[in-house]
Amino acid sequence: MSNPFLIKKDEKPSVAKIMFNIVLVALIIYLIFYFSLKVLGIVLDFSFVIVMRTRIFDGFIMTIIISILSLIISLAIGIVIAMGKGSSLLVFRYFSNAYVQFIRGTPLIMQIYLFYYIVGTAWGISNRILAGVVILSIFEGAYIAEIIRGSLLSLDQKQIEAARAVGFNKKQIIKIVILPQMMARTLPALTGQFASIIKDSSLLSLIAVIELMQTFREITAGNYNFFGGYIFLGCLYLILTLPISYISSRLEKSFAYEN
Repeated sequence: MSNPFLIKKDEKPSVAKIMFNIVLVALIIYLIFYFSLKVLGIVLDFSFVIVMRTRIFDGFIMTIIISILSLIISLAIGIVIAMGKGSSLLVFRYFSNAYVQFIRGTPLIMQIYLFYYIVGTAWGISNRILAGVVILSIFEGAYIAEIIRGSLLSLDQKQIEAARAVGFNKKQIIKIVILPQMMARTLPALTGQFASIIKDSSLLSLIAVIELMQTFREITAGNYNFFGGYIFLGCLYLILTLPISYISSRLEKSFAYEN
């Protein structure tokens, strides 16, 4: 019988090996948490889930809504900023560079306080959900801009020159040469970025947006079941992010150059 823990280089593991090792990993993780809780004398209680199911569901849906809206807006911001970084208009270029450097160089928690309590207050933005979506979009837009910018820079200029040589006009070059390659380069990364948006949305609880994190902060403040509450919260975030991570990995394989 072959070693269930090892595979040879370029060998595809069998289903039995995959299942065996997945179960083993799950068991190791379970034992780590089990003995840690045992040492602390903590007994997990998830009975609150049934009682609070409506509030939890509402927070779950709100997180999805905020994440989807933020993805759409941040994608638009990212495209504009990526174009700005290569613009011949210096004001636009320097603004785009400053925006990316500032957003990527400072933590989201600081930006939430800055944009909501200073900029938002000055402009009379009182809707916390709207403010949260805008703040998250501004933050994620900088990262999406770099994804798009990197994809543009990785395009082979020889292909564009060859397309011009055979008589393609500008629209045909964009449609036939540039867009397919941009999709292949950016789609997996953008899908992965969506998972980051979902996780980053938890920080909007700082301005009392009633998404998943804020919902569980309020629930645990009432029942003092912090361990059970936050472990269940983590499971809910995994329900959202794991499928996205899986889709992202599948897209990377589908668009791999060797395929």
